[in-house]
Amino acid sequence: MPCYLVAHPKGTLMWDVGVIPDSAFQSDGAPVTQGISTVTKPLLPQLAAVGYTPADITYLALSHYHSDHTANANSFASATWLVHQPERDAMFAEKPAGIIQPANFHKLKDSKTTILKDEDYDVFGDGTVTIKYMPGHTPGHQVLFLKLPKTGPVLIAGDLYHYPEERFSGKTPTFEFNAEQSLASRANVEEFLKTSKAQLWIEHDLATFNKLKKAPGYYE
Repeated sequence: MPCYLVAHPKGTLMWDVGVIPDSAFQSDGAPVTQGISTVTKPLLPQLAAVGYTPADITYLALSHYHSDHTANANSFASATWLVHQPERDAMFAEKPAGIIQPANFHKLKDSKTTILKDEDYDVFGDGTVTIKYMPGHTPGHQVLFLKLPKTGPVLIAGDLYHYPEERFSGKTPTFEFNAEQSLASRANVEEFLKTSKAQLWIEHDLATFNKLKKAPGYYE
């Protein structure tokens, strides 16, 4: 489950923040296992290694609220949170439902927040970093489109898909918030990929993860 730091001349964006919180790691730095997930490196030391702290992050955006994407969200509560209202409502419901760990993001409730509309959101105002609303997996699920000068266009798909074979299967996981919405969002993304010629990075796909550069490596 990767996390992404986007560094832009006008600020920084943190996209997804891990499956296991850094606080679960012991001083010996040994890997930590919770449930079916094992994490070998905490997030914040990796940020520090490339010269950033949570205080340096301008914007926080989560593809969605599931616990394997929100583990270190509290560390970024000083950033401006970019979120859709239905997603925020689900996260702070009286009885949150689904794959969710409110303790890992409760500080966001008091964060400076920009509520996104059901349309593309241009984070820095120049078309290079765009959040696209693709609901279904959760009420306010979103994906991230990047225009990188040397790498080219990239779409980071959150959990719109979990593996490549799912793209054209017509099937969704059993835990979708709204399977019909998910399929519609997938259709929209597939059309967008055709027109934008973007690479598709499926966050949970191990083959994609293994071939991507990791910090301190980066894409330009």
